[in-house]
Amino acid sequence: MRHQPELTKWDPLSPFSVGNGEFSFSVDVTGLQSFPEQYEVPLGTQSNWGWHFTHGREKFSGEDAALQTFDTHGREVGYPMKPGDRPEAYHWLRQNPHRLQLGRLSFRLFKEDGQEAEAGDITGIHQTMNLWTGILSSEFALQGEKVLVETACHAAMDTIGVRVRSNLIAQGRLQVFVRFPAPDMTHASWDKTVFPDFGHDDRHRTELLESTADGASIGRSMDEDDYRVAWSWSAGKLQQTGVHEWTLQPEKTAGELTFAVGFAPEHAQTADFGSIIEASERHWASFWQNGAAIDFAGSADPRAHELERRVVLSQFLCAMHSGGSIPPQETGLMYNSWFGKAHLEMHWWHASHFPLWGRERLLLNSMDWYTDILPIAEELARSQGYEGARWPKMVGFDGKPCPSPVAPGLIWQQPHPIALAEMLYLADPTPDTLARFRSVVFETATFMASFAHWNEDTKAYDLGPPLIPAQECHRLQDSKNPPYEVEYWKYGLETAVRWAERLNETPDPSWAKVAGAMAPLPEKDGLYLAHENCPDTFEAKNHDHPSMLGAMGLLPGTLVDRETMLGTLLKVKECWQWDTAWGWDFPMCAMTAARLGEPELAVDFLLLDATKNTYLTNGHNYQRPGLSAYLPGNGGLLTAVAMMAAGWQGEHGEGKRAEALPENPGFPQDGSWSVKWEGLKPWL
Repeated sequence: MRHQPELTKWDPLSPFSVGNGEFSFSVDVTGLQSFPEQYEVPLGTQSNWGWHFTHGREKFSGEDAALQTFDTHGREVGYPMKPGDRPEAYHWLRQNPHRLQLGRLSFRLFKEDGQEAEAGDITGIHQTMNLWTGILSSEFALQGEKVLVETACHAAMDTIGVRVRSNLIAQGRLQVFVRFPAPDMTHASWDKTVFPDFGHDDRHRTELLESTADGASIGRSMDEDDYRVAWSWSAGKLQQTGVHEWTLQPEKTAGELTFAVGFAPEHAQTADFGSIIEASERHWASFWQNGAAIDFAGSADPRAHELERRVVLSQFLCAMHSGGSIPPQETGLMYNSWFGKAHLEMHWWHASHFPLWGRERLLLNSMDWYTDILPIAEELARSQGYEGARWPKMVGFDGKPCPSPVAPGLIWQQPHPIALAEMLYLADPTPDTLARFRSVVFETATFMASFAHWNEDTKAYDLGPPLIPAQECHRLQDSKNPPYEVEYWKYGLETAVRWAERLNETPDPSWAKVAGAMAPLPEKDGLYLAHENCPDTFEAKNHDHPSMLGAMGLLPGTLVDRETMLGTLLKVKECWQWDTAWGWDFPMCAMTAARLGEPELAVDFLLLDATKNTYLTNGHNYQRPGLSAYLPGNGGLLTAVAMMAAGWQGEHGEGKRAEALPENPGFPQDGSWSVKWEGLKPWL
C-alpha cells in the first residue's frame, strides 16, 4: 500500500486503468474518458477479443505480398520486407487485423452558465489507484462542486462499474455518454501513435437493439465484424445524441448515479455496482496473496524505495495487461501500438516472470495459443524450405505473419516457446505439462535444427545469413552468428532433448547434433561482437539493443567466456547510446551482471538514469513521445529482480538453485540492501 499511486493534477503521460487481464479501461482524472485530448496517447477501451479487418477478413492473404529473395547458403528464400509492386497488400496485411477501440465512455459536465466544461475548469484533483482492490477513486471539482467517482472492472466480465456522487446531478449539470469511433487504422508509420477516428461515420453502424427504463443493449458492426455493448443504470434516461453517440441523463432527484457498461463479442453483460466492486476486490486480493513478494524496506541505498515501487506497480500492470489468453501487444490493453498486434519476440519479456513469481497460471493463459497457431507456423517454415514450425514475429490474434521491414528476418522468438514451456514444467513437473506442450516444443526444435547451417570449413553450425539479430539495426543479408541467438539455439535444442527424455521418447538426433556443434561466439579484442560480420560493434553499432549480453544472463552462457563477457558488459556500460536502447535492455544488462558476480553493477543497470528506463506515476515504463507504456520493460524488471534475489539454477537445472550462491546474489553484499522475499523461484 505504500506504493499506491496518486495524482493531484493532470498528467498527460499517466492515465490509470482498471482491468482483468482480458479487458482494460483507461481513464483521465475524472474516472472516465472525459478529456482525452489532455493525454499524449489514446485512453483505450480494449480487449483480447475485439479486432477488425478493414473491408473484410479475406481482402488479402500472405500470398498477395511481394517477396524479396535472399541467398540462403546457395538457395533463394523470400521474405516480405518491402511493399515492392504490391503496396496495397503490404500495408493492409501490416495493419490487419487491428485491435479495436471499443468505445469512449465520458462525463459531459456543464458550468453554471450552461456552457460545457473544459479540462481547464476542473480543479481539486485527487485520484488514487487502490492496488489491493483494483478500484480507482477520483475526486475533482467544477466551480466548487465536488464530484466523487469510483471506477472498477469486473474480474470475470468485460464490464465497467461506476458510482458518481455530486450535487451536479441534482443540478442537471452532469451527464454520461458513450461514443464509438470508426474502426479503420491509418497508414501510419511504425512509430506514430494512431488515435481513434471519430469521423467517417459511414464506416460503421451503431444500433440500439433494446431499451428499458434502466438499461439498453447496443449493437456495433463494421464490415464483417461486430460486437455488443450493454449499459445499465440506477436512475436516468438514455437518448441518442449523435450517429454513434448515446447519452445518459441522470434523474435530478437521485443523490448518486451508479451504472455499468459491458462489452462482448456476442452477449454483453452488466452487473450491479456492488457486485462489480466485490468481484474486483476478491480478484486483486487473491492476486497479491497468491504469489511471491519482495520487500526492500530498511535498505541504506536511497534507490531501494524507487525499485520497490517499480516492482509493486509492475506486478499489477503485468497481471492486467500481459496475463491474458493471447500474447499481448507491447502497450498491453492501454492503446494500440503497431496496430494492436503482438510482437512474439517480446512475449518472453511480457510473461517469463510469472512462473518465477509463483503466478505461472498467467503465463499458461497464453501458451496454448502457440498450439492453436502451430499449423500457421509450420506452413511458414515449409514456405521457406525448412522443417518444423517457424514462429512469426508481428501478429494479430490469428497468428498470421505480416510484412515488415524487420519482422520476417528475426529469429530470436523461435526458442521462446521452448524456454517458456520449460519454466512451466519446472513450476508443475508433471506428465500433463509435458504432453500439453510436446508438439510446440518438438516442432520448434525441428525448425531450429533445420535453420542452422553446417559450415564445412569451421566444422560448426552457423546461424545466418540471412537473419536480423535482436539488435535490429543490422542488415538481413550480413548478419551471422549473433551471440545471444547462438547460445539460445543451443539452450533451446538441449531443452527439447530433455523433454523427449522426460516423455520416454527418442529425441530427434539432429537436435543434439546441432546443439553440440554451434558456432563459437564471435569476438574481437576480448569483446563479444554484435555478430561475426560486425567488427566495429562498439564504434558504429553501439545503439539499439546490446543483445550480445543476453548470451549470459537470460541464458546460462554455456558457450561464454566469463572474462570476455565481463569486458563486454563494461564496454557496453561505457560506450552505449542509452537513449536508443529499450526498456528491457536495462534488466537484461542487470541479469548479465548478476550472473557474472557483479551485484553493484546489476543494481546500477537496473536503475540506470535513462529516458527509456523511466517509470511513470502509473508504473508504466516510458520510452518516448507516443509510447508511454511499454510492458516488456515492466516484465523484464520483474524477471531480473527475481533472479537477483532467488538466484539461478545449477548446471543440471531441474529447478534447483545453484550451490555456493550467496543470499540475494544479484544485490550488493555490503549491507546497503535489505532484501526480504518469499515465493520466488531460481532463474534458468
